[in-house]
Amino acid sequence: MTQSIQSLRFNKQIKDTRNSLIYHLAVALIAVVMLYPILWMFASSLKARDEIWTNVNSLVPEEVHLENYENGWQGFGGITFLTFYKNSFIYAGLGTLFQVSTSAFIAYGFSRVQFRGRGMWFSIMLLTLMLPTQVLIIPQYIIFSKLDWINTFYPLLIPRLGGEVFFIFMIVQFIRGIPIDLDEAAAIDGCSKVGIFFRIILPQLKPAIITAAIFSFYWTWDDFLAPLVYLTDPNLYTVSVALRAFSDPSGMTDWGAIFAMLSLSLVPVFIVFIVFQRYLTEGISTTGLKG
Repeated sequence: MTQSIQSLRFNKQIKDTRNSLIYHLAVALIAVVMLYPILWMFASSLKARDEIWTNVNSLVPEEVHLENYENGWQGFGGITFLTFYKNSFIYAGLGTLFQVSTSAFIAYGFSRVQFRGRGMWFSIMLLTLMLPTQVLIIPQYIIFSKLDWINTFYPLLIPRLGGEVFFIFMIVQFIRGIPIDLDEAAAIDGCSKVGIFFRIILPQLKPAIITAAIFSFYWTWDDFLAPLVYLTDPNLYTVSVALRAFSDPSGMTDWGAIFAMLSLSLVPVFIVFIVFQRYLTEGISTTGLKG
């Protein structure tokens, strides 16, 4: 009897080990497929111009060309990529700050403040998720043009003070998981609605806010359409627009330099993900405190 139980346990361990091995091999294979384009881009940034498109199957350059990074950093028109990176950090940094902070405040209003038509307004807000950006860009451009905001960062930043629907919905779900008893106890102590938000709710929103900030930074850093439409001065170009302007369809495009700057453009994204990945996982997997 004892030998039979030990044999069953041994067989179960073998089966679990086999399943775990298959699972990790499958995940590793998927990771390689997903990371290959990025690895190819980094490898191409070190290749000679004529080698990039003639040796596409190899990730190892025949000869390392670090001058691609030097040539790419020089930019175009006397404007270096330092200016473009500075513009991107202004857009992504302030845009994320405006969007996430106002989204948290609006989410608090929808989840904790009782007002007439709250459910209707919340539903209307969610319906705006169905509106494509291309539908809004023309009327927004007309408005910003009349305000004389074209070729400034105002059209890119000011609309973010209204929050982001996806972030508002996510934070609302998070706040609903926080016990209402905490609000009531603070109100009994004389705390106002604003005080409850800053003293009770906001400190517990850290995972959700960091998650929203990461997504907002990613989307803003990669944004191409809005800067392309509203910015006409090359000195105000973001990295995404500058990379498009860096290519020359009518001439010889320095693809090595372009891939080098594309590689550098991913560095802030990687840093943000590595530093805040713990909060990202926590913010997605949790829905607040359970009462």
